[in-house]
Amino acid sequence: MRKSNYDKYPATAVSGDIAMGWEDILDRLSEEYASAQVWAVELYTGVHEAEVEAAFANSDREVLRTRDFMKPEAEVMELTRRFMTDDVLFGYISNVQLEEYFDQTKIGNLKYKTSAKYVVIGTGAALFVGKDAPVFYLDMARWEIQQRFRAHTVKALGVDNSAESPSLQYKRGFFNDWNICDRHKYSLGAAGRIAYWIDTNKAGEPKMISNVLMMEGLKKTARQPFRVVPFFDPAPWGGQWMKTVCGLDMEKINYGWCFDCVPEENSLYFNVDGVDFEMPSQNLVLFETRRLLGEAVESRFGKSFPIRFDFLDTMEGGNLSLQVHPTTQFVHENFGIHYTQDESYYLLDATDEAVVYLGLKEGIDKEQMIDDLRAAQKGNLVFDAEKYVNKFPAKKHDHYLIPGGTIHCSGQNSMVLEISSTPNLFTFKLWDWQRLGLDGKPRPINVERGRQVIDWGRDTEYARKHLCNRFSVIEETDDYVEERTGLHPNEFIETRRHTFTGKVFHKTDGSVNVLNLVDGDEAVITSPTNAFEPFVVHYAETFIIPASVEEYVIEPYGLSAGKRCMTLKAYVRI
Repeated sequence: MRKSNYDKYPATAVSGDIAMGWEDILDRLSEEYASAQVWAVELYTGVHEAEVEAAFANSDREVLRTRDFMKPEAEVMELTRRFMTDDVLFGYISNVQLEEYFDQTKIGNLKYKTSAKYVVIGTGAALFVGKDAPVFYLDMARWEIQQRFRAHTVKALGVDNSAESPSLQYKRGFFNDWNICDRHKYSLGAAGRIAYWIDTNKAGEPKMISNVLMMEGLKKTARQPFRVVPFFDPAPWGGQWMKTVCGLDMEKINYGWCFDCVPEENSLYFNVDGVDFEMPSQNLVLFETRRLLGEAVESRFGKSFPIRFDFLDTMEGGNLSLQVHPTTQFVHENFGIHYTQDESYYLLDATDEAVVYLGLKEGIDKEQMIDDLRAAQKGNLVFDAEKYVNKFPAKKHDHYLIPGGTIHCSGQNSMVLEISSTPNLFTFKLWDWQRLGLDGKPRPINVERGRQVIDWGRDTEYARKHLCNRFSVIEETDDYVEERTGLHPNEFIETRRHTFTGKVFHKTDGSVNVLNLVDGDEAVITSPTNAFEPFVVHYAETFIIPASVEEYVIEPYGLSAGKRCMTLKAYVRI
């Protein structure tokens, strides 16, 4: 196995001024905005509110909290009830507006503050002040929010749900809070109301940059190759491969998965003169949509990044859960989502024993299968997966296509690069091999939902013909081979594999491109017109080429100079 040269902290280099620590931040704001009667300190949900309130209490201004102007918690719960539902995992995408959280009578009392200087702190603070008042936005990446869910240290929007399980907190964030906060953040940014952005992802270590620097950095990022900041986490199936290849903590029991390109979840770093400033990479999607995605992709997906790359490590671990993803119609009707999680498994690595479970065996009794799954869910029998589901041998660089409705899972002793459309919550687990989650409890099983979306025509013959290793050569030269590897015709993502020893010329063709260096130690991406600086990537790193780049070149570099490399590229079919 390779020695790691994987970069866990990629950043876009920008030049400018950065303030560090609350004392420095408050000194600068107090000097620049001393004469302003009121400041608005906007918080993305998940920010440690007490820390912020304590810091701004040192500004010699009266501190007002937006939570104190919200409706009672019971009314907020009623407002969001039909979106939260009674399900332990799934809700419905909310259309609640931030303004609906506030008691207008309480807000009306603010008009009597005619002389005292004060600061309004909390989500929605800008709603309380005039358009000429300075707004400071304290941002938060969703991955860090999830760590705070686990630690039970943050409250939801208008609700103190900090004692709930992390999964329930995540559910409220996913279906309600994050959508509300993203819409509000975008409206403030697009209107030019934000003066400064403050990174509070590390408690007690705030950093601040100007809105001008933020927008310049986003614009630069959307015109060149870049990477988001990956995150890694243990899992019940527990793999060991990423520890070595990605340079992770060898003392951890396992790392089961990694989000290497999910902008809604990942962070984006600006390296501001040697200091990393962290923000949600979703900010790039919000504010540089067309440059990043391309006009045609934006017209279809709006401010949603449609391609996901992640890792699933089962090396020396166990099988993933046997599962199925719903159809587009099902997620639209039941969850308010506009497209489903079609996906594929690309095998970065595999042992001789590796397998993929994919599609149903021919001639099975589907009613009996569902009855067995129900009985297994109750603990009355051990589900015999091999009686009903195909099990195909899997080897390194195989590619298996998994359109919605297809039963599937990766077996143990494989390293999967999962390429899929972005919605990442909609997995219906059917069988979890009698194991518990990391919290010591059974993970939720969704046989009844799965039953409604299983495509019973995805049998052995169909899987062999349409889902297993659908490679075809597109072009071949002395320096490279380009192959089409999928995806399935039902999916909107196209994938191409390039095997090369020399330069490969690429065009974005109007769509954002997402690539992974699936073989070779290093490669470099350059611009034929010198539009951006050379960008070096390493084995297993996922990188993004914005649509605005239009054309780029990839070739072996450094340790791989003169040797064979291989990339897998995904883009939206237009």
